[in-house]
Amino acid sequence: MTLDPAAQITRLLDIMAALRDPRTGCPWDIEQDFASIAPYTIEEAHEVEDAIQRQAWDELPGELGDLLLQVVFHAQMAREAGMFDFADCAAAISDKLIFRHPHVFGDESRDKSAEQQVEDWEAIKAVERAGKAERGTLDGVALGLPALTRALKLQNRAARVGFDWPGPADVLDKITEETAELVEARDTLGPDAMEEEFGDLLFVMANLGRHLKIDPELALRRANAKFTRRFAAIEAALAADGRRPEDSDLAEMDRLWNAAKVAEKTAG
Repeated sequence: MTLDPAAQITRLLDIMAALRDPRTGCPWDIEQDFASIAPYTIEEAHEVEDAIQRQAWDELPGELGDLLLQVVFHAQMAREAGMFDFADCAAAISDKLIFRHPHVFGDESRDKSAEQQVEDWEAIKAVERAGKAERGTLDGVALGLPALTRALKLQNRAARVGFDWPGPADVLDKITEETAELVEARDTLGPDAMEEEFGDLLFVMANLGRHLKIDPELALRRANAKFTRRFAAIEAALAADGRRPEDSDLAEMDRLWNAAKVAEKTAG
C-alpha cells in the first residue's frame, strides 16, 4: 500500500504536538529543550549512516524516521516559542535547493563537468555566507561536526583561497615534523603540550587524507569496524577453549589477531 506523504507528515506533526501538550502530553517530552534534544539528533544521524554502511536497507526507513522525528521535535519546540515551525524548515530547504541548482531550476546550462558544478556550488554558498555576514573564510563551519570532518572542511575552505600544501609529499614531511614535536612534548613539556601536539598531528593526518582524496572520518570508521571484527575473532577463538581475553596474554592474542587478518584476506 502506498502511503500519502503529506498525510503522514501531518500525522507525525500532530503526534509530536500531542506529546508536548503541557496538560496531557508525555512528561519526558515536555521537559526537553533544544539543548537536551541536540545530542539525540546527532546520534540518530550516525545511526542512519551505520545502517547505510551495513547495507541494512530494511532498517533504513526506521532510522530515517528517527532522524525525521528530531526535525519535527525541534520544529515543535520552536513553534511553541513563536520562533518558526516545520513548514518554515521545509520552505527554507526548498528555497535553498532551488537557489543552489540554477542549472536545474533556472536558465543555466546543465552541460558542466562534476568539478565545475562543485566550483559553482561553492560560489553560491559563498554568496549565502555573505548574506549571513559570514565574512571570514572559515566562518560557518559548524562547531558540532565530528572533529575529523570539521578539520577536513576547514582545510578545504583554506585551500580554496590558496592556503594549502602543493601535494601529499609536503604533508608527509609535515607529519614527520609534528611527530617529532609530539615526542619532544612527551619527553620534556608535559601533558598539556603533549595533547596540543597530538591534536596538531591528527589535523595534519586529516589534511593528508584530503590530498589523497580519502575521507578521514570514513577511513577511521572503517578502521574501527575492522578492529571490532578482528577482536571479535580473538574472543571467539578463546571462547572455543572456554576462555576469555583476560585469561590470555598479549602474545597469544596477537597470534589470533594475525590469524583473523589472514582469514579476512583469504575470504576477500
